[in-house]
Amino acid sequence: MTNVCKIGFIGGGNMAEALIKGLLAGNYPADKLVVSEPLEHRRKHLDEVFGVTVMADNLQLVGSCEIVVLAIKPQIVDEVLIEIASIWNDHKLMVSILAGVTCTSIERQFAGSPRVVRVMPNTPALVGEAASTICRGTHATNEDLQIVRELFESVGMVQLIDERQMDAATGLSGSGPAYIYTVIEALADGGVREGLRREVAHALAVQTVVGAALMVRETKEHPAILRDQVCSPGGTAITGVSTLEKNGLRTTLMEAVSASAARSRELGGN
Repeated sequence: MTNVCKIGFIGGGNMAEALIKGLLAGNYPADKLVVSEPLEHRRKHLDEVFGVTVMADNLQLVGSCEIVVLAIKPQIVDEVLIEIASIWNDHKLMVSILAGVTCTSIERQFAGSPRVVRVMPNTPALVGEAASTICRGTHATNEDLQIVRELFESVGMVQLIDERQMDAATGLSGSGPAYIYTVIEALADGGVREGLRREVAHALAVQTVVGAALMVRETKEHPAILRDQVCSPGGTAITGVSTLEKNGLRTTLMEAVSASAARSRELGGN
């Protein structure tokens, strides 16, 4: 990152762990990373595995860190922000990864001109393949945005978007891994139904999805073009694609994104 600041994570769950892992892999010093987590077993885990500073006191963490990452459930955000508001100041940067919670709703909990950057990452951050979107609040600077971009690039790719697009990103990339896991499971089940052993079907389904995604990323071709290259006239693939179209896979996935985006708006009271 541009500056070696002390970064604190309020919440020590999977996403915080993924970011810590990514930062350490990029040689960020462990003594500059702090986690406040109420669960003792999570504190112990983060301490033993990563050697970062752990505590159960949010106020202590905020007092010692220049950057604070909100990695909690959206349902408790007001409680946490009210707790730390008394010691917050404009020299600190707040990074929120909370679904549906706007920069404005965070800013209004603090006096002064709080600097807030909002991020929607996803769980593949745990393997360094996150798809994250970022936007900035009213008072965040270009430097703040760059710092946050570098932070999340340590665990994957980053796209800068307008905050009004954040719910859509939540529906697509934030929730998207769940859709793809369902696709993998269904492909494997199909293979088992056709006579493959479970472990073989699972391995083939996983690698098929990984390989197809990499083909799109590396060739930069439109998915429809790559699909057409697989579908020879009267062949097996076009027969399978016809079945997907007949049963509405495309529409179902589009509606899943919209439903998730709507839920994100609900969580943020939008």
